[in-house]
Amino acid sequence: MPQTVEVRFKGTRKAYFVWQDPDAPLRVGEAVLVEVERGRDFGRVTAVGDVAEKKCGGGCSGCAVGGDAEAAEPPAPKAVVRRATPDDQRVHDENRVSEEDARRKVIERVRTHALVMKVSDTEWQWDRTKLTIYFTAEKRVDFRALVRDLASFFRTRIELRQIGVRDEAARLSGVGRCGREYCCSSWLTELSPVNLGLAKDQHLSLNPAQISGGCGRLLCCLKYEHEFYVTARRRFPKEGKPVTTSRGSERVVAVDIFRERVFLRSEEHGARIIPLVQLREEVEALGEVLMTAETRSRLALAGETVAGRESAPAVDAVLPLEGPPVPDAEGAAEAGQVDGRPQRRRRRRRRGGGSGPGDAGAV
Repeated sequence: MPQTVEVRFKGTRKAYFVWQDPDAPLRVGEAVLVEVERGRDFGRVTAVGDVAEKKCGGGCSGCAVGGDAEAAEPPAPKAVVRRATPDDQRVHDENRVSEEDARRKVIERVRTHALVMKVSDTEWQWDRTKLTIYFTAEKRVDFRALVRDLASFFRTRIELRQIGVRDEAARLSGVGRCGREYCCSSWLTELSPVNLGLAKDQHLSLNPAQISGGCGRLLCCLKYEHEFYVTARRRFPKEGKPVTTSRGSERVVAVDIFRERVFLRSEEHGARIIPLVQLREEVEALGEVLMTAETRSRLALAGETVAGRESAPAVDAVLPLEGPPVPDAEGAAEAGQVDGRPQRRRRRRRRGGGSGPGDAGAV
């Protein structure tokens, strides 16, 4: 049975391939030569078997552009050619060494064409049939003349790929303010959006210099503990809201979710810091409930449950479980009905001169 493998290349680029030899399966960390669109490339195996199949199925959205996207099938993974030999590794290392020189030459050509773009990195394909140039730019760049110039200079196929500043940091790597390598270039393979609301929920300083990474965007680690902050803060009263305690009316100034403390202030007694448990006990001793987001959700759920239980017997009292509804005599008299039928129909029949069974005694 063919083995699905995940192969990573330079930077964060990855792709999925198939290994056709079940007797000698590939292992994580092995260097391989794979078949690409035009030639062969060098990479290392980072996942095999079921793990690679799940990652391939979860990250593949098909190649349909317009039309019925569900009907289009994703392209089949290409094959792994063979395990890399020491000679293949040597060619790969030579390509990596020459990429910096190629980047300098590309920068010179960009300045010659007066294009507003920043060349971040270059990447040779293993067989040197393609040179990929990664760049960043604030606006759209017309680089058609540049591509022709570079193709004639390097004598190979040129591909220019525009990336964002976060992708640029992931490719170039670096050391963050925590003293460790960038998460995006070490283990964080999928970059998720990070907004300013994450810093506000964690009560961090909104100074861009303190909450921005090396790429100039908000730190990716702001999202790691965001769920904990939101969940923990639901147990505390909202800041700025008044609460009634043993000292009277006090206002919540701030909360400390790590030490389980609440900062209160009143006009008569001044400020104080008490544990959350003590604050809840003081409020409940006065016969009230400390209103928090967690308490509101619990009360709302309890209210819906009680409302559902109270409405069920009322329906059973009006509508019997079996058979059509049969009104009693008093209810029919109050509603102006006789024998379960509206009296208005009887009057209409007499006015019309009908000879029904109800009119036999009047003749």
